[in-house]
Amino acid sequence: MATHPGSTPSAGPTMTVAVIEGPRATLVLAGDLRAENLRELEQLLAEPSLNEAAEWHVDMSDATRLDLACAYALLRAATLRPEQAVLTIHGARRSVQRTLRHAGLDAVAVIDGR
Repeated sequence: MATHPGSTPSAGPTMTVAVIEGPRATLVLAGDLRAENLRELEQLLAEPSLNEAAEWHVDMSDATRLDLACAYALLRAATLRPEQAVLTIHGARRSVQRTLRHAGLDAVAVIDGR
């Protein structure tokens, strides 16, 4: 479920734009991110505030699983903008890193794992 600063997350996965400081946005993706969360993830990634950020830092330290469809959504969001964001993914587990690489995110992002 997509959440916004100041809201209470539900029992499902958490997807937030945690901080936007100038050209830098910090996103937090946590929990079990599956295809059924794809629409919410795409809505979050389409937020106007993210379009203004030149750098995206994605904290995935609490992501337990990432579906390939969600990884592709992240790839599309980062690459289909008029100016591509610099994308850095932090804290991803090995299984999540494999999915990110399988989707091709390693070609456009720096992936810092655990």
